[in-house]
Amino acid sequence: MTLFNAIATTDRAGAQRVAIDAATVVAASLLLALSAKISVPFYPVPLTMQTFVVIGLGLALGPWRALAAVLLYLAEGAAGFPVFAGTPAKGIGLAYMMGPTGGYLLGYIPAVMIGGWLAKKGWDRNPLRAMAAASVCGAVIYVPGLLWLGTVIGFDKPVLQFGLYPFIFGDIIKAMLAAIAFPAAWAALEGKAGR
Repeated sequence: MTLFNAIATTDRAGAQRVAIDAATVVAASLLLALSAKISVPFYPVPLTMQTFVVIGLGLALGPWRALAAVLLYLAEGAAGFPVFAGTPAKGIGLAYMMGPTGGYLLGYIPAVMIGGWLAKKGWDRNPLRAMAAASVCGAVIYVPGLLWLGTVIGFDKPVLQFGLYPFIFGDIIKAMLAAIAFPAAWAALEGKAGR
């Protein structure tokens, strides 16, 4: 009877953990969709808060839950839901994803995996390390983004001028915000746990 109770308790705890993880992934994908619609007026181009949230998801959720959230977000967009920054005005679904910004969307995948891995190593607990982690995650997004942009518009065009230079300052600010926010959140949580 004791063994049966232990197995039943373990099964309930496992089911509860799966339900919490699933709810977290869905909520994170919705947060990412919301961040795509928040535009900060910035010269020379408006900036969304997507990269901040992508960096944050990696640092907060770890690699696998953050990856699941990003994949769900991309699936929502591919299915035609207007979750991306330019949707529905600039198209929806796969047509939008195949456009000039599609590579940046794909860049979210390695960014959250790297951010999650660095968080597991404790980089999200110290402001300097969090800044480094956030910077690496932000830079990783640019690699497929710029390669895809060049493929779509042609590498004979000023790809870096279109897809990198206008965004660097804003992305540095978002990385700094992440570097401040996550160590502060961990300190607050650890302070509450210690009480």
